[in-house]
Amino acid sequence: MALSLKRRADRPAPDAMTLTEHLGELRRRVMVSVAAFFVAGTVAALLYPWILSFLKHPYCEIAPTHCGFYVTGPLDGLALRVKIAAYGGIFLASPIWLWELWRFITPGLNPKEKRYAVPFIVATIGLFSLGAAVAFLIFPHALQWLNNIGGPSLTQILDPNKYLSLIILLMVCFGVTFEFPVLLVALELAGVVTPEQLSSQRRWAIVGIVVLAGVITPSSDPFSMCAMAIPLYIFYELSIIVGKIVRR
Repeated sequence: MALSLKRRADRPAPDAMTLTEHLGELRRRVMVSVAAFFVAGTVAALLYPWILSFLKHPYCEIAPTHCGFYVTGPLDGLALRVKIAAYGGIFLASPIWLWELWRFITPGLNPKEKRYAVPFIVATIGLFSLGAAVAFLIFPHALQWLNNIGGPSLTQILDPNKYLSLIILLMVCFGVTFEFPVLLVALELAGVVTPEQLSSQRRWAIVGIVVLAGVITPSSDPFSMCAMAIPLYIFYELSIIVGKIVRR
């Protein structure tokens, strides 16, 4: 028995789609993203020992002989595996749900907006990844400082759930704050601010960056604050240069 395959009809123009068609397309893309998340989460759960060993590496750098974790409840191990599966699912499925988001948005953009959208998306993903990598690299120094600040009379016994929450939160905070130049360039393109205005407010920007780094750094250690504040100021200066180039 032969099966006939029917070609999918061409996608209608965004301005010709009804509200029901928009909602239907959104639902389809959300379902694809959710399915990708569950598949990636399952893979992360299977790779749980390797992922936990990778995330534990900063702790083992400062305590190579006793970098084990300790749990105080029978459900703590299960909660840790579920957290790693959830975080890993979001990370591993990110190419798919970002692609679905991009395919849902781009039909409504004109050619000029699409030309700007591609470098903005690439810069957003690259800067977020850079921020997360910086947070992971400086995390051993943050742990060492937090361990020493309590004094030699304290013995450090780490809960893996709290450790995981801290390192993930630190990586997310760094990743989000490293989007700072993308925001500034977008404001310059929109005409909200000009490179000249940013240059004239440089002193206030330095103060604001230092205060921001001190407030939003989860570990509150000087290494993390400096690792966040210094790149943010460099990004501030680069956004002024990029803004002038783009205007020309």
